[in-house]
Amino acid sequence: MGVRIITDSTSEISQNQAGALNISVVPIKSVFSDREYRDGIDLTTEEFYEKLEEAETLPTTSQPSPGDFEAIYREALAVGDQVVVATISSKLSGTWQSACIARDSLAGEGTLKDGDIHVVDSENTTIGLNILMQRALQMRDKGMNAKEIADDLEKAKSEIRLYAVVDTLEYLHRGGRLSTASKVAGTLLNVKPLITVDQGEVKVVGKCRGLKKAYDEMYDLVAKAGGIDFGAPFAMGYTGDRHRFAQFEEMSKEHLGKHSPTIVGIGCAIGTHVGPGAVAIAFFVQ
Repeated sequence: MGVRIITDSTSEISQNQAGALNISVVPIKSVFSDREYRDGIDLTTEEFYEKLEEAETLPTTSQPSPGDFEAIYREALAVGDQVVVATISSKLSGTWQSACIARDSLAGEGTLKDGDIHVVDSENTTIGLNILMQRALQMRDKGMNAKEIADDLEKAKSEIRLYAVVDTLEYLHRGGRLSTASKVAGTLLNVKPLITVDQGEVKVVGKCRGLKKAYDEMYDLVAKAGGIDFGAPFAMGYTGDRHRFAQFEEMSKEHLGKHSPTIVGIGCAIGTHVGPGAVAIAFFVQ
């Protein structure tokens, strides 16, 4: 008997990586005018941003169904595994709810024992969820059981901080993830907005004229939060073309020293709402 770790594709863990790590990644779906695409399966990150720039209307996203989770649960339980699921914030998507409905459906059949399936609302997304999953894998590899891992994640998620500089708030506003008032405040005078995920919600935490000032302000926020715990997983990410990220990566060296983060291209589900040109950092506070 083992522990099956499950997450969704906003974790920025590819299907290939999932296979190598022996975990399951349930895809969020991006819906363009021509068809629906499963994140990381039907559309690569590069192909997504090409379609996004060409699209006349902003695509939407669609959460996984309870059936998507139930199929993986049944597969895990059939071989005697316990299950730990960690999803995108329940305030940003119905994915957590789908995972819970699937668990409750199996419980209704009388086929679950206490402790078989644990569902964690990460209260985060993208690289914030990514580093939480890295922590889950560390716990699994230490031999912890599903309840121990889930309990650890519930405590650890409050120690995650995610900050991002986005090129525009237009995508977040049009996708319904940001109020009109926040959108107007963030785009005034063509400044570069800084956003965070706070208690599961996207919030604007600053605005600067010019990218360098925005990046400096981001690291000021990192310091004010308590600084990066370099003994824990941390990650940096970007949307669209990597060119802008290269600038951020270079200036980050003075703050990170010899420490190397996980670096990921942020995929379809989050890119739909953030748009190209964003950079982000996520870490556990010291």
